[in-house]
Amino acid sequence: MKDDWQDDAEKGERGDTEKSSPQIFVSPRLPISPSFILHPSSFILHPSALTILPAIDLRDGRCVRLKQGRIDDATFYDGDPAEIARSYQDDGAQMIHVVDLDGAFSNPNSRNRQVLRTIISGTNIPLQFGGGLRSLEDVTQALELGVARVVIGTLAVEAPKILEQALQMFGADRVAVGIDARNGEVLTRGWEQDGGLSALELAQRVGSLGVERIVYTDIARDGTLTGVNIEQTCAIARESGLKVTASGGVSSLGDIERLLVAKRDARDSVNGKPGGIDSLIIGKALYDGRFTLQEALLKVSELHPTHGSQK
Repeated sequence: MKDDWQDDAEKGERGDTEKSSPQIFVSPRLPISPSFILHPSSFILHPSALTILPAIDLRDGRCVRLKQGRIDDATFYDGDPAEIARSYQDDGAQMIHVVDLDGAFSNPNSRNRQVLRTIISGTNIPLQFGGGLRSLEDVTQALELGVARVVIGTLAVEAPKILEQALQMFGADRVAVGIDARNGEVLTRGWEQDGGLSALELAQRVGSLGVERIVYTDIARDGTLTGVNIEQTCAIARESGLKVTASGGVSSLGDIERLLVAKRDARDSVNGKPGGIDSLIIGKALYDGRFTLQEALLKVSELHPTHGSQK
């Protein structure tokens, strides 16, 4: 019996959404010299640094960005996702964030899985992957495929015991929890259902199960280029004591600088526990050419020249 993970399970036709013109901008090489290591547990992050994760969101095998998590407000971008991933690696990325949007909206798409395989085989840096991982089998298959870290969202709210099993099987360095919130309240199943609890409550709950990292997205900012919700993201990091990957709203290099300043001022610890914002996902700003990945990495290097990668 074939499932969505098998190569020959090609289903569905591409939608009629109008493509934009090519949106990937590559600048001359800047002096970035990252080290490429495949497993996230091998990464050591300078305590004041920030790891930049370029995002590749997939819908029907194509790169797309949603505005505020709405599937009906999507912009498709030209370019082969695997080639874009390789360009991110060449430009200095130390990890890439990949999302299966069809899976997130409960519409598994085999094209996305095939693209994921191609990205994995064509790069030698870790991939963080989420979207539609709603069972222990889904998580296992993703990790066996070669993903370095999975991001679990809906499952963490609806089936915390399965999340706990995944942590026991694979370890906290390979299983993170995605917390997507609007006005501080968690949304699940493709940002369409009320999770029934606040982002902070969920962060504290999954932390008690052994989760060490969350990916926090302010849905109202995601895909809008209106800036990161630094205050809320810092509050989640401070009150939960977990490592936090910030996501949603990055529009300029100034957003990166402001997040670094806020990170430094917060000192990123609660009651002596290691934690805090140590990474940032950037999507639409890169696709729209607001700045390049190299420029983002250089900005971090200028402020924290000893920065490394995340653990």
